[in-house]
Amino acid sequence: MKRLLGSIIASTLGLWLATIIVPQVQVKLLPNSSFFGFHLTVVWQMYLLLGIITGLLLFFAKPLLDTITLPLRIITMGLFGLIIDAFLIWVVSIIFPELAVSLWIPLVFTTFIIGVSNFLISALV
Repeated sequence: MKRLLGSIIASTLGLWLATIIVPQVQVKLLPNSSFFGFHLTVVWQMYLLLGIITGLLLFFAKPLLDTITLPLRIITMGLFGLIIDAFLIWVVSIIFPELAVSLWIPLVFTTFIIGVSNFLISALV
């Protein structure tokens, strides 16, 4: 449970830092932004929602994808894990139009920032 909560906190913090550091990453609140009927009225609610979704994906889907792509991870000496993380963040940006990540380089930087924040949060917990 601590790891799941740490993953969610790290994803939220990482997305917030990525929007500050990387200029091509934006989180904006659209007029029709809602989640299961709950209208989101403040940007921090959107950060929290995106952090929860990204954290859950990285916590549950990443180990499955790591297992499936184990030969590629061995060949690339673990670098393929960065591609898996970038793919999961890209999926979140496709599902939620409020998260705008343009091109691959900002996506990789965002993935790196979320990974570093995840490492720091897990070291503290």
